[in-house]
Amino acid sequence: MQLFIGNKNYSTWSLRAWYLLSKFNVSFKEQQLVLDTPEFYEALKNKFPVQKVPALIDAELTVWDSLAICEYINDAYLNGAAWPSEIAQRAKARSLAAEMHSGFAALRNEMPMNIRAKRHVELSEQAKKDIARIDEIFSSQQQSYPNMWLFGDFSIVDAMFAPVVLRFKTYQVELSCAAQTYCQHLLACPVIKIWISEALKETDIVDCDEAGEEIN
Repeated sequence: MQLFIGNKNYSTWSLRAWYLLSKFNVSFKEQQLVLDTPEFYEALKNKFPVQKVPALIDAELTVWDSLAICEYINDAYLNGAAWPSEIAQRAKARSLAAEMHSGFAALRNEMPMNIRAKRHVELSEQAKKDIARIDEIFSSQQQSYPNMWLFGDFSIVDAMFAPVVLRFKTYQVELSCAAQTYCQHLLACPVIKIWISEALKETDIVDCDEAGEEIN
């Protein structure tokens, strides 16, 4: 199985699929590409219908969306373990994952993931609303699962929100105590520490993701 990903410093969608595979110890070969280069598009163009990452090849199957990859891995390799086992909680977790997958556009645009940096940005009102909503999600789930993952055990929804936690760190976002507790729990995960460590070693620059003013 091959997983094509972009720069670990910047590629939020790549992190989601990589995190799930790595957290559950599913064996895969990582194919890292530098974003927005001719080589990036050349490597993907004959393999996938869209030239975006993450993208997965497993035998004859290709999957090219982060949430679809997570669902496939859950079905094919994890016997459903990547979602909560209880039906109502599983439905809620899927709702939150889908909300992250399709929403929070202002936050995404104004606060690109940039693990190597510490930055300040002037946020729009909509981005502040996005942050408030994520704070609400984290805080609410901490009430049910204190000092744990969003639904107790690690699941796809945690992988989906991981890049946001890294954004909050980069841009020094102030959160409620409960939301910050969840962020600290995720940042302490040994698997996410590996991703961060490897991101810090990268030297490529993607200009469109270098937002804000550097904090000394």
